Amino acid sequence: MANTQAVGAPLTRCATFLVLTINDNNGAVPDAFGRVRSALGSVGDLAKNVAIRDSNAGFSVTAGIGSRVWDGVTGLPRPAELHPFVEVRGGTHVAPSTPGDVLFHIRAERRDLCFEFERHILHALGDAVVVADATVGFRYFDARDLLGFVDGTANPVGQAVHQSVLVTASDDRVAESSAVDGSYVVVQKYVHELGRWNSLGTETQESIIGRTKFDNIELEDCADEEQKPHKQLATITDGRGKEHGILRDNMPFGSPAEGEYGTYFIGYSRYLWVTEKMIQRMFVGDPPGKHDRILDFSKALTGCVFFAPSAEVLDGLGED
Repeated sequence: MANTQAVGAPLTRCATFLVLTINDNNGAVPDAFGRVRSALGSVGDLAKNVAIRDSNAGFSVTAGIGSRVWDGVTGLPRPAELHPFVEVRGGTHVAPSTPGDVLFHIRAERRDLCFEFERHILHALGDAVVVADATVGFRYFDARDLLGFVDGTANPVGQAVHQSVLVTASDDRVAESSAVDGSYVVVQKYVHELGRWNSLGTETQESIIGRTKFDNIELEDCADEEQKPHKQLATITDGRGKEHGILRDNMPFGSPAEGEYGTYFIGYSRYLWVTEKMIQRMFVGDPPGKHDRILDFSKALTGCVFFAPSAEVLDGLGED
């Protein structure tokens, strides 16, 4: 779909996740919202200027806008489900809500292209924004996370991608003009206690994830009252039993020299409630108290919600 941003772009070798806040406290930067609006409107042209340097590098960028600044930046009707990330506090673990007004998800087969776009967009934004988080991710072998398992196996494919991630006119009749062909985006930054994880036997690790480690074969589901694996807790159905998917484009990140090992979760969805329910099930448990055991080895540091409007809406922000 030509009208969409690159929400369904294939997994690349490199990615940058750039989360920014707008510097609008007490008028710190005059017309900060206007400058951000103008920069967002230029994303399409900036992306073309970077992509042309290597047409085979799969360069793409997706921009998202947070609830706090949606009205001030866009002046458009608010997507129906757009709201700040809601902290989820389970009996043992917490999914925190952290600041984030603008997201840039930058992807390419080459790290230098991601770097170049990041440099240009931050120059355009100037002191109108503050960097809340900048994480550089990389593809790890055959799309594995640093826990050693293949990540993103449950992603939709083919036509199911658009059906799972793009808002339709029937989904949001109030904000139809600004929401159609857009997508809700949730990001969370996790760090892993890799030493403790690696001390577990492979069979135990597989029971926590719900898949075999070597050949990525799905294990059988557990009964409703039993401790469920990550795979099962992350499978979401509605009241009619219909399964709803999201598109994950997670990336490992880290530095062995600094003892940092992590996964940057990013999920695109047609319905925000789907991703929220998944996080709720992971941290609270289903049944409550039986949380996702992967959290005993992985800590969430951030949590933000954005809406990535269509390319047409994004381009239109630069027309004022």
